[in-house]
Amino acid sequence: MGTAIRAEDLPWRPCVGVMLVNDAGRIFAGQRLDATQAAWQMPQGGIDAGEKPRAAALRELWEETGITADLVEFVAKSPDWVTYDLPPELLGKVWGGKYRGQRQRWFLFRYRGRDDQIRIETEHPEFSEWKWVAADEMIASIVPFKRAVYEEVVNAFREHLA
Repeated sequence: MGTAIRAEDLPWRPCVGVMLVNDAGRIFAGQRLDATQAAWQMPQGGIDAGEKPRAAALRELWEETGITADLVEFVAKSPDWVTYDLPPELLGKVWGGKYRGQRQRWFLFRYRGRDDQIRIETEHPEFSEWKWVAADEMIASIVPFKRAVYEEVVNAFREHLA
């Protein structure tokens, strides 16, 4: 009989997240394409080997939304890395079973483009639709196992949302 995978035996996946806000202080939220139920989230993804976190954030933003670096203005980064563990039913099933969850550095960018410049129909689409939401709606819309991360990120960036 095999041994069960234990989260504490696995590392966190190095990752970045992007809080993209418009001039009204509303946050970009994308509906995950692979979700079986409503699962809105901010752009995020892994850091490639040798890649700096801020460069990874801009790459992920482009890959998931079609937004290029010239359309955003850097505002802030999270003071610390934040982590979350996968729920037991996903442990060993995502990311090749190599990670317990993610260790993320978050970046806040202000969007300087127009809504029609956002193109979620990318080469490898992540989102089926998108919208601008208030901070509290963003927190309420994320899957429960990521909610504490989103609360921490929103709190870290709240002063920039007005």
